[in-house]
Amino acid sequence: MSLESETGAQPERRPGGGSRSDVADKVDAHYHGLGERGRVIVRQLPLSVTVLLVVAAAAVFHPETLADSRFRLALLAHTVLFVLSVAVPWGRLRVGAYALIPALDCVAIGFTREAGGPNFSVLSLLLVFPVVWLSVDRNRAGVVLAVSATVLSTVLPAAALGTPPTQGSMIRTIFLPLVMAAIAVTAHVVAGTLYRRRETLIRKDEALAETAAESVRRQQLLDAVLSTVNVGVWVVDQDGRDVLTNKALRTDAALSGPAPSASPPRLFEADSTTPVPPERFPTARAAAGETFTDALYWASESKASESKTGESKAGEGEDMRAYSVTARTMSSMNGNRSGAVVTFAEVTALIRALSAKDNFVATVSHELRTPLTSILGYLELVLDEPGHEDIESELKIVQRNATHLLRLVNDLIAVASERVELSLQETDVASLLAGVVSSSRNHASGSGVELVLDVEEPLTARVDPERISQVFGNLVSNAIKFSPDGGKVIARAHRANSHVVCSIADTGIGMDGQEQEQAFTKFFRSARSRETAIPGAGLGLPISKTIVEGHGGSISLHSEPGKGTTVTVSLPVS
Repeated sequence: MSLESETGAQPERRPGGGSRSDVADKVDAHYHGLGERGRVIVRQLPLSVTVLLVVAAAAVFHPETLADSRFRLALLAHTVLFVLSVAVPWGRLRVGAYALIPALDCVAIGFTREAGGPNFSVLSLLLVFPVVWLSVDRNRAGVVLAVSATVLSTVLPAAALGTPPTQGSMIRTIFLPLVMAAIAVTAHVVAGTLYRRRETLIRKDEALAETAAESVRRQQLLDAVLSTVNVGVWVVDQDGRDVLTNKALRTDAALSGPAPSASPPRLFEADSTTPVPPERFPTARAAAGETFTDALYWASESKASESKTGESKAGEGEDMRAYSVTARTMSSMNGNRSGAVVTFAEVTALIRALSAKDNFVATVSHELRTPLTSILGYLELVLDEPGHEDIESELKIVQRNATHLLRLVNDLIAVASERVELSLQETDVASLLAGVVSSSRNHASGSGVELVLDVEEPLTARVDPERISQVFGNLVSNAIKFSPDGGKVIARAHRANSHVVCSIADTGIGMDGQEQEQAFTKFFRSARSRETAIPGAGLGLPISKTIVEGHGGSISLHSEPGKGTTVTVSLPVS
């Protein structure tokens, strides 16, 4: 996979298949691998080769020049400088010592030009080689040395060879250093820019390498985690296509129901009988951007059996498995939805255990209700008979406790079945709340709690008055019980659009966040209530939730430790 530049352009490809950047990187790596001596030789080589070409041209066009001893001495100087470039161990000397070579090159070029006469004045152009060599160094002293060496290349040869000054030589003495100074400055600036760009690229490469290494480490960590957990993980893109599945989802027989396969699985709703259409499959919902937690699905391991009439009995049999499914969407850096992660946890044993527990509770409760009803009936007959005045108070205590036990049994039955039978009628909800508050005042006074009623009257809604009174009774009783040190309980009711909203607020012990999450769980009781021996079975809120939701309403709770709790009930008017 190739990396693109920030502009998105691909590096230019050579006919051999490699890019220009690849060739440049190889050349650069080879150059820096030559060592200090090798780099000096490579820098000196272009001038030495050019001087060799000048000698060849002189032999062809001006052989008399080669016979001049001064010209040959100048060529000897070039030869000596090349030999020094090759022979001197520059890596052992002080950094920058090699600058002596290009500085002397400038002087040798000046002597060669002067000895060659007017025919070889063009040799001044050779100064470009040592000037650029000196200027590309990061130290600005190289620019100064390049200009100084250029001046010496015009002054020293003329003085040493006794060449009389002419108008041309004077112009060369003035303008040649200026031109070379401009070249030196330009080369120094360009080289500095390239050096900085190279350092930037090196830093980017190092950062990219670190990022890649971190990405590999994270990928290995993710692979290890996904391979270890016994929860199926399925990643899909925004179109619902398979992107990633972990080992558990692919190999665990318990997770074979919802796992990706050639044929779509047979999924059913939480009731285990209603088929789930393909557009409501967990992955389809997640790909559409829906987020959900612990949605219950049932999957069939085999085809549904056929009844004698030919109708499918989907959802029946021991081959059904239950899955708790959670989905979270993923977003790209620009905020667009890029897919989703879906997890599957096989919870068949848990669901069946909970069902067995509820069936047990319901069965036992039904068995208890019959004798309790009989006990209460005979107690009522006994109390109606004369001649029991001496034990009437004791019998009423028995009656009260038996009534309380029967109410608890009825609550157990309602909670176990998670539904209640409702008898709806037009009812003044405000009046129901007022009646509950009125009957609870003695209880509140005994606990040192101020009970306040704040309602708008009338608030008519189509509800089951007995069940709604039960909800209000549970909430007011809880508010008083959980205010053991006194305080205030406020019961409010008002109309909000098409709903009647009732709230019971207390200033009692309150609950923390974790306790609030479990408040509507069957049999749950907070640690503080257990420590302070506050009576209760943990059924008031669950049964209230069942009743309210049976009316098509909602119930919510907000609490702070030490500041109190507010429970809000919203009931549709019709």
